[in-house]
Amino acid sequence: MREDPRSLPTELRPYLEELVRRARTVCGPHLVSVLAVGSLALGDYRHGRSDVDVTVVVEPALPGPALHDLAGALAHPHLPCPAAGLELVVYGTDFVRRPSGAAGYLLDLNTGPLLPNRADVEAARSPAFWYVIDRSVAHQTGLTLFGRPAREVVAAPDRPDLLAAIRASVREHSDGEGHLADNRVLNGCRSVVFCRTGRWTAKRTAAREVALAEEEFRPLIEAAVRSFERPRSSAIPLPTAEVRAFLAWVRARVDQTARAAGA
Repeated sequence: MREDPRSLPTELRPYLEELVRRARTVCGPHLVSVLAVGSLALGDYRHGRSDVDVTVVVEPALPGPALHDLAGALAHPHLPCPAAGLELVVYGTDFVRRPSGAAGYLLDLNTGPLLPNRADVEAARSPAFWYVIDRSVAHQTGLTLFGRPAREVVAAPDRPDLLAAIRASVREHSDGEGHLADNRVLNGCRSVVFCRTGRWTAKRTAAREVALAEEEFRPLIEAAVRSFERPRSSAIPLPTAEVRAFLAWVRARVDQTARAAGA
């Protein structure tokens, strides 16, 4: 791998090396880049809690069947995932090199011991906001596991599109369906810090910043951090009303930033 292995968690190094090897085998010369994004790129990976987030960039000439073959080659347990799960997204260079507010993927693969298997190729039917945010993180701090560096292949989304995506993510977390309460709170902190600074930070770093500045929410945020540091199976329940109140506050901060930017 191109990335210094010391920058990657010990528990994941053999897995990521094998993932790259299989991607190269399946995609051949059409493989442009394999990038670690998400918590790995932001230095906040928690073994037993975090997913492994990977972005793969390929040439548009990649044969269609290769996407199916890649999903099969990387699916758990065929390739056992040591983390909670693998969230891998494949993009074509023709899409990802330009700013976009669309999902735009060729393949979205979810697999692993704590994730339901999903291999989707219908980007037009998916909510775009997660992919827009992930591409923003990739452009800012993506770790190159193979091929060309992230900033050379992944364009940063335009600010109005990105702020619209952040607004949508906050609405999603406000609904609460399918998300752990601690993750909803910490993602809210990260969104607020991005709106203030224009940069993505690790969830726990963002939580410390918001907790210091917002005394009203400090106990909730500190409880969310303690829960996040535990395995998913032993996450600490958080008061529903307090989580909703905090996310309403987050949404107001994000809406204010988006309006100022014309989003």
